Amino acid sequence: MSFAETLDNLPLRKSPLVRRFEELIAPKSSDALEAMAQRARALTLQNFGRTMRLFAPLYLSNECINNCRYCGFSRDNPILRVTLSVDEVIAEARHLAGQGFRQILLVAGEHPKFVSRDYLADCTRAIAPDFPSISIEVGPMETADYRPIVEAGAEGLVVYQETYNRAVYAELHTAGPKRDFIYRLDCVERAYAAGFRRLGIGVLIGLSRWQDDAVALAAHLEYLLKHCWQAQITVSVPRLRPAAGGFHPLFSMSDRELAQLVCALRIAFPQVGIVLSTRERAALRDTLVSLGVTMMSAGSHTEPGGYTHQGRDHLHHTVRGRIVAPEFENGEDEVATGQFEISDERSPAEIAAVLRRRGLEPVWKDWDQALSCSGGL
Repeated sequence: MSFAETLDNLPLRKSPLVRRFEELIAPKSSDALEAMAQRARALTLQNFGRTMRLFAPLYLSNECINNCRYCGFSRDNPILRVTLSVDEVIAEARHLAGQGFRQILLVAGEHPKFVSRDYLADCTRAIAPDFPSISIEVGPMETADYRPIVEAGAEGLVVYQETYNRAVYAELHTAGPKRDFIYRLDCVERAYAAGFRRLGIGVLIGLSRWQDDAVALAAHLEYLLKHCWQAQITVSVPRLRPAAGGFHPLFSMSDRELAQLVCALRIAFPQVGIVLSTRERAALRDTLVSLGVTMMSAGSHTEPGGYTHQGRDHLHHTVRGRIVAPEFENGEDEVATGQFEISDERSPAEIAAVLRRRGLEPVWKDWDQALSCSGGL
């Protein structure tokens, strides 16, 4: 049974856990919210200790065949595009390794011509010696296509449904394979069958009423914990940021509401990892790390080649599937267009220092593939 059946029946049939979660995100007084915060802190300490996993996204390509109204990579946006070569990916990865990272997320737009299964496997294999934890966030694939990437060294997959509201989803995704709501919804289970041991899901806050998407997200979490029980599950609730195309959020969420949602997720799902990106401003991130967040990005760039300016010599536009040279002389100031603007621009070292001052230990590495080898201890 697909989660789609559970989702379609959700308005009339919620589990006790989802009903409890729904109550947790209902409007609360300041005293009630503080009680939630205290409970979330205690559960986080109990299940994760005083640790914070740090990771970095490495964007491989901003080519995309989808039209998503809210995304900077949307195919009709007249942006500077590039797909990094494997050698350029290695250069970016080595820069991140030099900053201390051992957990990395490979990100790319959905374009099979540029970002194929084999390309992803080659990139993963090339950086695996320096990164014991590699995850991917790319267009959904079939299980058979995921397996070579897992064999190359990837252990995690991240895929956001964006919004669980079918009508809104259809309105926002106007062209391309991403229009297939169910195919994306079932992506996590296909990845699990391929052998990924970390699975991350989430919604993009601002596309639909956040409370409705949060309830659907909670139901999806409950479903995956039952059906993909051998994997570690993480969840993320990023808020929309400015991006190419000028899309404006249809719905808003206050900082207080975001904090309440983080607390609700921790209370309802004590052992699920909660991820916080650099979309949020520094001061808010510093507050949320004590409320239930267990994993956060640092020093992020959302454009391919953003860390070391790789790929500058083959920047281009893509017009109706054709690569077109940009109308400028390649220079040091020209870089590929990012997916969205980040808000927290602090360096990884600065964020690590803040975590330590707050009594948390930055964890750059929490797993080594060698431990899973049959020839180990």
